[in-house]
Amino acid sequence: MQFLVYILAYPLLWLISILPFRIFYLLSDFVYFLVYHILRYRRKVVRENLSLTLPNLNDAERKTIEKKFYQHMCDMFLEMIKTMTISPEEMAKRFTVTNIELVREYEAKNKSIVLFASHYASWEWLLTLNKQLKFKAYGVYKKIANPYFDKLVRKIRSKYDAELVETKKTIPLMAQNQREGILSLYGLASDQSPKMDRIFHWKTFMGIEVPVHTGAEMLAKKYDLSVLFVKVKKLKRGYYEATFVPICNNSKEFSDFAITEMYLKEVEKQILEAPEYYLWTHKRWKYKR
Repeated sequence: MQFLVYILAYPLLWLISILPFRIFYLLSDFVYFLVYHILRYRRKVVRENLSLTLPNLNDAERKTIEKKFYQHMCDMFLEMIKTMTISPEEMAKRFTVTNIELVREYEAKNKSIVLFASHYASWEWLLTLNKQLKFKAYGVYKKIANPYFDKLVRKIRSKYDAELVETKKTIPLMAQNQREGILSLYGLASDQSPKMDRIFHWKTFMGIEVPVHTGAEMLAKKYDLSVLFVKVKKLKRGYYEATFVPICNNSKEFSDFAITEMYLKEVEKQILEAPEYYLWTHKRWKYKR
């Protein structure tokens, strides 16, 4: 059944990916109309999240953000599909980096790096950064249930020298790379809600005390890794800009959870600048004090 779903879906995905951008975004507009007005996908969740985290805005202002978010979400979903056939040259025009020299400085320290990211703007296209890195880069991700789609995603990433590693395989991989002296960069998005049995720390995030992921910090300390945050900004439709923000170089010197809290402050600043580009459909605030 999984293979049948794959062979039926793949031709449609490929056809979408080769559309000229002008038509491509017209399709995104149609998907937005379908998702927001007809299917009303997770509108209650989005509305509750915005109400909780942006109480200073009135209903009309939050409604504007809500609509802009759904438009962006549809763009981003289709842009993920576009990655199948877009050329590296075209991608380099659409996803730029303002300060790649900062990564060069961190690479020169001959220590592996943990790159904190967030579910903001286009985290999907972040993997195209690997063409500009000297270190071997890994994106930590949750394996897709359908093995054929999982294989497709890995194949697409290989165009940009990106290697995906499943969450459960991250620690063994880091340990092996450490033993063999392979300098690496590990990208993790740690701004979503952890499972109840993995809650070790609570932190005020967007004005609400919630449990937070601490695994990335734990790994940074365990293997004495440098830590960077990557801030992604949406310039206009189909164009993004990434900026690296230094968090720390000597992670073992920081008290427990300090690195995680520094990271979340950066995510907050990013959200407040333009909240419509954050992933509001996730139940980030389902556990709160």
